[in-house]
Amino acid sequence: MSTTVRFTGVTRRYGKGIALDDVDLSLQPGVTGLLGPNGAGKTTLLRLLATVLPPSEGRCRILGLDPDVPAERTEIRRGLGYLPQEAGYPRGFTAFQFVDYVAALKEWTDRSQRHAEVVRVLSLVGMQELAGKKMRRLSGGQRRRVALAQAFLGSPDLLVLDEPTNGLDPEQRASLRGVLSGAGQHSTVLLATHQTEDVAALCERVVVLDAGHVTYDGPVRDLVGQAAGRVWLADVESPHALSSWRVGTGRYRHVALEAPPGAELAEPTLEDAYLLLRGGRREGSEVTA
Repeated sequence: MSTTVRFTGVTRRYGKGIALDDVDLSLQPGVTGLLGPNGAGKTTLLRLLATVLPPSEGRCRILGLDPDVPAERTEIRRGLGYLPQEAGYPRGFTAFQFVDYVAALKEWTDRSQRHAEVVRVLSLVGMQELAGKKMRRLSGGQRRRVALAQAFLGSPDLLVLDEPTNGLDPEQRASLRGVLSGAGQHSTVLLATHQTEDVAALCERVVVLDAGHVTYDGPVRDLVGQAAGRVWLADVESPHALSSWRVGTGRYRHVALEAPPGAELAEPTLEDAYLLLRGGRREGSEVTA
């Protein structure tokens, strides 16, 4: 598959702080999940992809173009759909007017074609019936879906989405998964989220960022496989687990670098594997399959 994005040795600094440190990353068509704790550098990475920020060091190529060159940066933005973590909405706009405004900024000059595209993307996210409603009167989840609709304008080659399911109910999230899965058939989709279940349901590949470094980049199933034999259930909480919590049955689910002898092992999830990966780094141990 063709490479849509290639980062080589990319570092991004804010004053003396380093948000991304010597990151190498390539992306191809399909849906890739991006996981990491708060402050890991996920939003900075997405803003670099969206050409909102330049790198402090390193080389970026997006859609085969160099974002440091103004004309090429403009061309990248024409082929890009971007959903920021926090989207602003002009006061008084309806849902339709907001997406139409973004379409106009993206140089959709033919009014009839532009309006047809606005209707299409609003329908894609299930907001067609609320197109005439003022943005300020929509719920948080509805506003999030409108913001997502503008990212789909023109079926972009690269979709950069920061917490797209934030504020959505389970039915809306399930519907969005279908939309994103469809987009991944022809576009490169990078999905940054704290929802490990969305990544497990949608993505073949996951990238984990921690403190500005890529700590895992590979198939979801391989990361989950690293947690095999390290997740167990017990009637009482173990003080030796990296993470533990009480489940609905009243028993405790534990995640650790090593399960105790004779433990009742449980099938690991992506969340278990992610917690294990982060916990293993804090303990100074590498987690390997």
